[in-house]
Formats: sequence, structure tokens, C-alpha cells
Amino acid sequence: MIKHILISLILFISLSVNSQHQKMNVLFIAIDDLNSCIDGMDGEISVSTPNINKLTKEGVLFTNAHCAAPACNPSRVSVMTGLAPTTTGVYTNQQDWRENKFLKKRTTLPQHFKNNGYETLGGGKLYHASSLSADKHTGLIDAKPWDSYFPSKMRQMPLEVKPDKFPVNTNGKMYNGYFDWAKLDIPTEEMADAKVVSWAEQQLSKSHDKPLFLAVGIYRPHIPWWTPKKYYDMHPIDKVELPEIVENDLGDLPLAGKKMANTAWHKWIKDNNKWKEAVQAYSASVSFADDMVGRLLKALNNGPLAKNTVIILWSDHGYHLGQKEHWEKFALWEQTTRVPLILAAPGKFKKGEKSCEAVSLLDIYPTLNELCGIPLNDNLDGESLVPLLKKPTLKTNRSIVTTQRKNNHAVRSDNWRYIRYQDGSEELYNQKKDPKNFVNLAGQIQYKKIIEKMKESLPKTEANSDPLKSYKKH
Repeated sequence: MIKHILISLILFISLSVNSQHQKMNVLFIAIDDLNSCIDGMDGEISVSTPNINKLTKEGVLFTNAHCAAPACNPSRVSVMTGLAPTTTGVYTNQQDWRENKFLKKRTTLPQHFKNNGYETLGGGKLYHASSLSADKHTGLIDAKPWDSYFPSKMRQMPLEVKPDKFPVNTNGKMYNGYFDWAKLDIPTEEMADAKVVSWAEQQLSKSHDKPLFLAVGIYRPHIPWWTPKKYYDMHPIDKVELPEIVENDLGDLPLAGKKMANTAWHKWIKDNNKWKEAVQAYSASVSFADDMVGRLLKALNNGPLAKNTVIILWSDHGYHLGQKEHWEKFALWEQTTRVPLILAAPGKFKKGEKSCEAVSLLDIYPTLNELCGIPLNDNLDGESLVPLLKKPTLKTNRSIVTTQRKNNHAVRSDNWRYIRYQDGSEELYNQKKDPKNFVNLAGQIQYKKIIEKMKESLPKTEANSDPLKSYKKH
């Protein structure tokens, strides 16, 4: 009897260990400010991204993916919690989401993996942070879910390399001189992102006692675009193409829309003949980020986790490079809300295909749960993308909401973009015929029914901003 009990116990332990090792690992890659310029997205500028393209060939590229908020903090909070800004009340970069009353007892994505037996390792910018000064490298990191964090649980980002004097190419008034670019005469390894990636390579090169959730935040192409010279050389200034624009593109917008455009920066860039330089600098930083992705993929493929790892790559929001006389994000047009999103998973999923259905970064949390066989966390605002991984041509007829501060929303379906501002003013764009949002159709009577249909997807309730106190290290 005792012998049978011992045999059963040994078998149970053996099965448990095997089951543990059979769980999918996760490589979670977050890239800051990366717009639709990458290979395969037909963006408004085109930057060759051969390494990201390798990942696309191993999975599904979602060409109609959108952020929940076009700003670092609320977007990243939405990914980590699976909840929209209108649910949590986190709308801006200035809010310390860890003090949010609604979120204090919520289980974040990495915590959910940790609770389900994963080793959780994080490095680089995963939450809101910046390189704009030394104290801001810490940002709004949540140390609790991580078994280890690089460079430490007290800060997200290594110190960034800076020119001896800056700004190098701008006027010092924009972002206190950090809206700037420069060709750095340094090896790539000295970049802060490269240090994060070097740490991640070490984690991917070895076996782990538990299934691994490895999250890597790549800061570029966030400003300042101080990047090694070799990446600038990949984009000769005489070959740089500017985004397509139309004269007086803001002319048919309501006042609320016009106010979202950062026209002061655009005017300075045009007046000083810096537009091509700026696009070159952004493109150089994209090429640098692509190199970082390549290093991660190579380390994974050469290591022991290659055949059992889900890879997800996403950007927190898009980025304007002069379209609508606007720079940066913080708006509700296609250039701001549309983001790269790529998922590659071992198993019976499609490879090298695209899905054109409207999806949200809110879908990341439930998707990873399903792919890894982890119980679904309750009351998430997104939907699992597993059906689209199995059949990318599947039609879902979803509409995705992006929120820029309270009561300002964009609704994106497969064919349309509807924007409603806090004052009730509106914009409507036909995304099939006008993918660059040149012609606002909202005032034309023949589109009234379409607007009414799009309105049905607007949030029914909106949480008040919480916390109200500003985050001082923004």
C-alpha cells in the first residue's frame, strides 16, 4: 500500500514538473513612440525594419491596431491592467497610477503571470518614464510583480548618453531642449537601450526553473533622437521623404481638434528648414530600435527557450511627424492612435499573415492569458486575439476606442474613424478612401447615419480622473 502511494506521489510530482516546463514562455517587447512606419504597415513614412519583419514572418501583424490612449502613462497602464482610461480614470502622463483607488487591488498582467507560477523579469521602459533628466529614469515603475528588474526595481532606465551640449539641432524651448536630435560618435553598446537588451540577452540564453515572462522596454524612437551616427547613415538626407500633407489641413476641423495640434513646433521646424532632418532623426532611431529587436530575437532563437515562447511586440502609441501640422502624440487622428502589434506563438497559429481587423492594445492581457493557459482575469476591457491568430481573415466588426483626456474619444472601425470632443464637436474620416485623415466629413448630412452608428461605441460611462495630484517627475 505504501509502495503504491509513493509511486503515485512520484508520478504526480513528475507530471506537475513536466506541466510546469510545458507552459509557454513570454517575450514581451514594448517600443516607445513607434508609429506605422515599419515594414508591412504602409505607413506615412517607410523605414526598413528587417528584424521586426522577421518576427512578422513568424506570426501575425495586426495592421489596424490602436492604443487605448495616445500618451505613455495611460497607454501603458491600460496594457498592464487590461482596463481602459474611462474605466480607471488614468488619462494623463501626470497621474501616478499606483495611487489610483480603482487599481489598488487589481492584478496587473505581470503579477497575474507571477501568481500563476511564472518567473517575471523586466527591464527598460515598461511603465511611464523618460530620459529627460536623471530623476525621471525611475518613472512610475511598479516593482511588486517582478522577481528582478534591470537596472533595478528602483528605476526603469539606465542613464542615457547625452551630447556634451544640447540642444544640438533645435532651439531649447521645446521640451526644455530635449526635442532634439544628434549623430552620436559612440558604439551602439553605449546606448541605454542596448544595455537593457544586453541584460535581456543573458536571460534568454539560459534555462529557468519556472516558465519565463520576460518584458523588455525599448525607449527609442522616443525623443531625444540622439542616436549613433551609423543609423543616420542608413537614411541619407537627400533620400528622406516627408509625410504627405495638404494645404490648410486643419481648416475643416473644430476648434477642439485644432487645439490638439502642436502647431508651434511645426512652425519652428518649417521656418528653420528642419523637417527633413527631423524625419531623418526619427528614422535613425527606428532603425536603432529595430536592431535591438533583432538582438532579442537572435538571443531567443539561439537559446533553450526558442521553441516554447510567445513573442509579442507593441508600441504604446503612434507619432506625428508634421501631419496636420502636429508633432508627437496626444491627439486622436490615425497617425497617433495606430500602432504596430505583432504576435507570434508556437502551435497551430498562422505565420507571416496580416489581420486588418480593428484591435486594441487592451487585447494584449486576455490574449496572453489564453495563449499561456492562464485563467482569465475577470472584467478586462479587451478581447482575446487568439481567434485572429488562428484565422487572420476572420471578420469581427469591432470598433476600437482611443481616449485623449476625459471626454475626448476616437472610434475606429474597419472603414471609419469618428472623433468626438468634450464640447460635442466632431470629425469623421473614411479610412478606406482617406487613410491620412485629410477630409473631415462630419458636417455632411449624408454621413449622419454613419456617425450615429459610430456613436454607439462611445463609452457609456467615464471614470473621474484619479489621482488628481500630479506626478512631479514627468
